[in-house]
Amino acid sequence: MIGDELADQLARALSDASDVATLRAAESGAFPQAAWDALDALGLGAALVPDARGGAGLGFAEIAPLLEALGRAGAPVPLAEGIGAAALLAAAGIDVPPGVLTFAAAGVPVPWGRHAAHVVVVDGARVALHAAASLRWREAMNIAREARDTPTMAAPIAEGTLPNAWGNDAARALTALLRSAQIAGALQGALALAVDHANTRKQFGRPIGRFQAVQQQLAVFAAETSAASVAAAAAARAADARGLADAAFEIGCAKVTAGEAAAKGAAIAHQVLAAMGITEEHALHHLTRRLWSWRDEGGSERFWSARIGALVQGAPCGATVQSTPGPLWTFLTSRDQEPAA
Repeated sequence: MIGDELADQLARALSDASDVATLRAAESGAFPQAAWDALDALGLGAALVPDARGGAGLGFAEIAPLLEALGRAGAPVPLAEGIGAAALLAAAGIDVPPGVLTFAAAGVPVPWGRHAAHVVVVDGARVALHAAASLRWREAMNIAREARDTPTMAAPIAEGTLPNAWGNDAARALTALLRSAQIAGALQGALALAVDHANTRKQFGRPIGRFQAVQQQLAVFAAETSAASVAAAAAARAADARGLADAAFEIGCAKVTAGEAAAKGAAIAHQVLAAMGITEEHALHHLTRRLWSWRDEGGSERFWSARIGALVQGAPCGATVQSTPGPLWTFLTSRDQEPAA
């Protein structure tokens, strides 16, 4: 699958150009230019842009492995945000500018805003492209110390409207889909660190991974990681088959599954590594702090659970869900998971 091949290329580039020191520098406020240059050279920023507009013409299912690879490395650069922003611009009929690109819903802090050349702001179905330098920024960070900056809006340099298939909540749905796959990747990275530590750290003369209690916890961690990855992949296939708006159910399921897995996985990882996992030079806390941050971005488990309930009962998205049972079986079995021919 082309997505797996591209993910391998991305993983090799990340391995060569990014490490714990890169994440530490980014969290101090410095933009990881060397890592960005290495990844930007792969041309993945236009992965979701159609061929006719100069992009790679890939689908969400094909970029899901890329997003997981980014998550495993702690996403040291805003490549996922750039891929999403370029897709929004192309869908709205706006040319994609070069350089660092990011996006957010109107009124929501912009990931990596202070470091971007251009910012895409989505308000309903309206897409506006701004030169980042023309905006005044109030800088802030999430608990992973990733830049989450709030702009004061100015006149855009281009505007457009998304097709109906993207819906009126495209920025939130797209963010939820991207973060679900990145969470799955970060869980894979944290699981690998925990397994390696369990196989090398010895207590009472043998590796702690030989103790049944530790094995059981790692088995739970592995199951949660797999569930997050499968859910993200299913949501990506649904978005390709029916459009982002009509894939809200699968995207919500993916975000809820990934968010719950993030909470369980991070807790187990820190239990296995104990104090080692929070030392400054160790990679684990960079991944777990991103897990905790990303689970809230693009809608929390609470938000998406309510929306899933509303969708199942046929109520408008965001409506209050009543306790009476809805036609769940009919709803589930009527959904076609196969990509459109």
